Amino acid sequence: MTVTAVPVRRGWITAYVLAMVGVAAGWFGPIQILLPEQAARLAGTDGKEALLALVTAVGAAASMVSNPLWGALSDRLRSRRLIFIAGTVIGVAGLLVLAAAGSTGVMVIGWVLVQTGLNGPLAALAALIGDRVPEQQRGTVGALFGVAQIIGVVLGTALAVAVGQGTPGYLAVAVAVPLLGLALLLINREPALDRQAERERIQWRVLLRPGAQFAWAWAMRFLLNLSNALVLVYLYYYLSDEVGVTDAATWVLVVTVVNVVFAGIAGATGGVLSDRRGKRKIFVAVGAVVMTAGTVLMALFPVVPVVLAASVLVGVGWGAYVAVDMAVMTHVLPDAETRATMLGVANVAGTLPQLLAPVLAAPIVTGLGGYPALYLVTSAAALLALVCLPRLRALP
Repeated sequence: MTVTAVPVRRGWITAYVLAMVGVAAGWFGPIQILLPEQAARLAGTDGKEALLALVTAVGAAASMVSNPLWGALSDRLRSRRLIFIAGTVIGVAGLLVLAAAGSTGVMVIGWVLVQTGLNGPLAALAALIGDRVPEQQRGTVGALFGVAQIIGVVLGTALAVAVGQGTPGYLAVAVAVPLLGLALLLINREPALDRQAERERIQWRVLLRPGAQFAWAWAMRFLLNLSNALVLVYLYYYLSDEVGVTDAATWVLVVTVVNVVFAGIAGATGGVLSDRRGKRKIFVAVGAVVMTAGTVLMALFPVVPVVLAASVLVGVGWGAYVAVDMAVMTHVLPDAETRATMLGVANVAGTLPQLLAPVLAAPIVTGLGGYPALYLVTSAAALLALVCLPRLRALP
């Protein structure tokens, strides 16, 4: 698939954003509320952290493998639509399994299906930026891709709180995911295949030749996603056990909404400014520094007003980075023929932190300094991302 020089229209962008909101809701509704509550119900107070770490780590491992595979399959089939549909079906099936889960094993299976499945539409949506969006719009559309993920966090969390934790929450999310993706399936037209060109492709293969620029961009994405994952992974327990709120689920929603509002403003504004000025690096640098400030506050001052202020900073920082994230990654892709595959590899930098975050967080929280130490480690991860920026010489 080749990139069109024709700008994408508002209707297409709206449908695209809605589809990404649905995918994000399918992930973060469970991560923020449903999985922690289910883990506490199945394992009790003493074992909830360990069970949540197990479930999220196994699911993240499945996600890390499945995303590049979905991308490779998308390149092979030359169709983003088929990948979007197939992955959504598997992801919804996983949510239904979680809704009925009454044991650790079934909970793990359900979350693995969700992670494996929803990486299909994620891979398709990421590749569509390279397929359909010209360079001069990639900052804006890429920022909306990130903002849509942030909105999906709120939607998934709000559904879990409004409809109810447990089975009702999972069912609500299972309905929202395909419903929000429907408009894009209807509006997005895939170009007809050049059958002669396809016949001349005697052997399809993917050659992973990322190059140094891709590798440094991947590392930067990994570190900032790790910082964000460490903020989220035990937020439910941090608010209940460290801050001492009485209704953790409601406060997770409040903190998440505050975070998302400011992240959305920063992301949407940053994407437009990035396209207008043709600059990407400065937004990454600002994002990393501001995220660091927010997580240091969470480490040192675990009281509600400071946590809310910290969520503003983390939101602004994350939004500034998200504004240029996809523009950065598509800029360093090695070639168009393996676009979805390489973006799948790039997406590992977003999913691998989900695997590592609970593995890193559990021993820190339970025996190596508690939540202050956890959020100082989170700050360090954000700062390390700055080391990658000077290496991205081809990036404006």
